[in-house]
Amino acid sequence: MRDARPPELPDRLCAVAVRLLPVAGASVSLHSGGVPVRFGVSGERAARLADIQATLGEGPCLDAVRDGAPVLAPDLSGRDAHRWPVLALAATAAGARAMYAIPLGGGGTPLGTLDLHRTAPGRLTARNLRDARLVAGAVALAVAALPHEEDADGRDGSWLSGLTAEHDRIHQAVGMTMAQLGTGAGEALARLRGRAFAQGRTVLELARDVVAHRERLDRG
Repeated sequence: MRDARPPELPDRLCAVAVRLLPVAGASVSLHSGGVPVRFGVSGERAARLADIQATLGEGPCLDAVRDGAPVLAPDLSGRDAHRWPVLALAATAAGARAMYAIPLGGGGTPLGTLDLHRTAPGRLTARNLRDARLVAGAVALAVAALPHEEDADGRDGSWLSGLTAEHDRIHQAVGMTMAQLGTGAGEALARLRGRAFAQGRTVLELARDVVAHRERLDRG
């Protein structure tokens, strides 16, 4: 990690998680206002699964932040399918058969999650879970140490500020949708998520178009 630039750290830590654990992929999502935004990934499938959860507003990563505890779903095509029916269908279609979410940070509301998946059903052992918690702890420390702006040493943190801007764009789209529909924030976010999922897009992609006035949600 010593030779990695700050923007490379999240993806590298996800790659470490895949090497240490019996999983096919890993991602890190940061959460704000109930909306996870992808921070780092080990590959395309992990990115897709992170986007699915953010768009649907359900899944292990949302529950792990809400409960402040790991959420393990070892069989999405079997006994865990009923927990998040739509997510289970979308995740298995993307090639995942098991998903696990580990909160980042201890005490209070987690700042995000380390999200893991397998392409076959299977449980994490106690040792696997311990190792996953260690990786999640390392990710949390890395996030806390990253510069948000260019500092005195010239390290550029503008990419992290860009991530914050993505969260802000979603919240701005929620506010605009509230005004258009005359509804509350929860309903507005649900409508955005429903429209994005129906169009096969991510909620962030739709939010960009709403903010840019390229798309509008109407009543009905």
